[in-house]
Amino acid sequence: MIILGVILLIIGFLTGLSILWTIGIILLVIGAILWILGAVGREVGGRRHYW
Repeated sequence: MIILGVILLIIGFLTGLSILWTIGIILLVIGAILWILGAVGREVGGRRHYW
């Protein structure tokens, strides 16, 4: 999700489409939040990983 957000940010910046820029920022923020929650051991979506 973070990678898709960065790609949309770049495409939105290069083409000047503000909607891609906005969606990219939203995906980047949501991806970062989920990544941080997963890194601290919190269950995300009811899933537990044993590694």
